[in-house]
Amino acid sequence: MSTDQDVEAAEVPVIDVRNVRVTFPRRHGGGDPGGRRGRLVALDGVSLSVARGECVGVVGESGCGKSTLVRTIVGLQKPDSGDVMVDGRAIPTISDRAQRRRLQLVFQDPFSALNPVLRIGTMLGELLRVHRLVPRRDIRARCGELLESVGLSLDYLDAYPHALSGGQRQRVSIARALALQPSVLLADEVVSALDVSVQADILNLLIRLHEELGLTILFISHNLAVVRQLCDRVFVMNAGRVVESGPTERVFAEPAHSYTRTLLDSIPRIDRRW
Repeated sequence: MSTDQDVEAAEVPVIDVRNVRVTFPRRHGGGDPGGRRGRLVALDGVSLSVARGECVGVVGESGCGKSTLVRTIVGLQKPDSGDVMVDGRAIPTISDRAQRRRLQLVFQDPFSALNPVLRIGTMLGELLRVHRLVPRRDIRARCGELLESVGLSLDYLDAYPHALSGGQRQRVSIARALALQPSVLLADEVVSALDVSVQADILNLLIRLHEELGLTILFISHNLAVVRQLCDRVFVMNAGRVVESGPTERVFAEPAHSYTRTLLDSIPRIDRRW
């Protein structure tokens, strides 16, 4: 029999962003007429929430604030105002490793995200050793399991990042995130630098991991077609603000904001007449 406390815990969003504002110093000159100094607004009162087990997309053109939002959620960027809560706790109060491990970020460029002088097995093993997730004698076996979970063979344990293709490096990046046993995966434009066929492979991998591991996923992209394939709900961002949100199919079928309609019109269609 569930208690009121259990119900309340279930209703608390895994990620809860409340009216967050982030600004950066504007460089002298740089398009500012007269060279005036000021603040560049990256996020302007952004609010969104992600429930446990959901896959939620955030879309918008480059420069709209998507990556700043992700960096703020994981604590890499401090907001000027507003709150970011994870499981009902403010990010700055989460100091223990166990809580920090729960949120893992997969970056857009897997090559720059991986250490070029470490073999893949060493890279994964270092995480397991530092966080004491498995006994030392089992580290290599666990590294092999992680690679297999993302569709790579054990042979890649001894490979360096430069020897891998873009898609393989992104799979390693995902395996590295999974090594810390997260419950939330933040994917920041993880397929934008990949070929179309490889994009499909990575998206199918994320869908499988979402279903098998029950991961909560926040998926950042400028590509609405990709988000439609993966996400339950979508938030549309423009110039640092959320201009529309809702179930993915509803937003695609009945976009309420002109900016959303513009994004949808930009999706290439094979049946479009020019």
